[in-house]
Amino acid sequence: MSRLLHTGQVIVDLVMALDTLPATGGDVLAQSATFEAGGGFNVMAAAQRNGLPAVYLGRHGNGRFGDLARAAMQAEGVQIAQPVSEHKDTGLCVALTEASTERTFISHIGAEGELSVEDLAQVAPRADDYVYVSGYSLLLEGKAQALLDWLLALPREITVVFDPGPLVKAPDSALMRALLPRIDIWTSNGPEAMAFTGATDIASALRELGRHLPAQTLRVVRDGPNGCWVGRAGEIEHVPGFKVRAVDSNGAGDAHAGVFIAGLASGLTPAVAARRANAAAALAVTRWGPATCPGTAEVNALLGDAGK
Repeated sequence: MSRLLHTGQVIVDLVMALDTLPATGGDVLAQSATFEAGGGFNVMAAAQRNGLPAVYLGRHGNGRFGDLARAAMQAEGVQIAQPVSEHKDTGLCVALTEASTERTFISHIGAEGELSVEDLAQVAPRADDYVYVSGYSLLLEGKAQALLDWLLALPREITVVFDPGPLVKAPDSALMRALLPRIDIWTSNGPEAMAFTGATDIASALRELGRHLPAQTLRVVRDGPNGCWVGRAGEIEHVPGFKVRAVDSNGAGDAHAGVFIAGLASGLTPAVAARRANAAAALAVTRWGPATCPGTAEVNALLGDAGK
């Protein structure tokens, strides 16, 4: 059976809801504040809840945040490949969600910011696995090169999924130039694709991605409530979204990515998998918190209602 092998970072989110961010030097009261597992956990939880087993290849710390991250992964059934890191705790992200559903993140990297070739050797990828790579990993000095070397040594039949995230904004670094030819699936939101390519709209970004990715790379670019664009060079189509009342967009992209990959692993075409992913993301934004992806039954129910 296929697995999702996640090489990114599981951290802990301090999730706070507020009306609007204060001005520099200001102060506001939040309506709520909770600690939740986040980061790469969101994608793995989405995959697990939709039938695709997940394995976390990253490190996790020895303090209270590491304990919280491990407990969350274990509760979802995620396999943890690495032992506890002895000298650091898991990192923290302050996730601020405004009434508009806009999110602001401030992160501090912990044990998950380091990874060695020996760590990665703890799991032997299989031909039908999906290896998930986060752009954040390419920014981490203690992880990036070892991860890239491992990825480039993988057998070609193993599918590599790349999520650039908001901080990888150009294709011209040495790491990106080496990784781009090995990417089998690109998944991002519209602003991330535009920032990466220098385009000013999603249509242009999709075309510009063709200058950097192999023609056979499957591209998924999310467009918020409008759904997403999916396909390979010359065959990209729009898959509509679902109308819902959004309260928190935190984790919606992760829900989309996890459910999309789970759909592909179960044999769905990219367009059908994208429709399932759109439904999952729509349900996720109706709930507070980072890991709010629904399971298979809820996604099926929304798809069924939409077809009436």
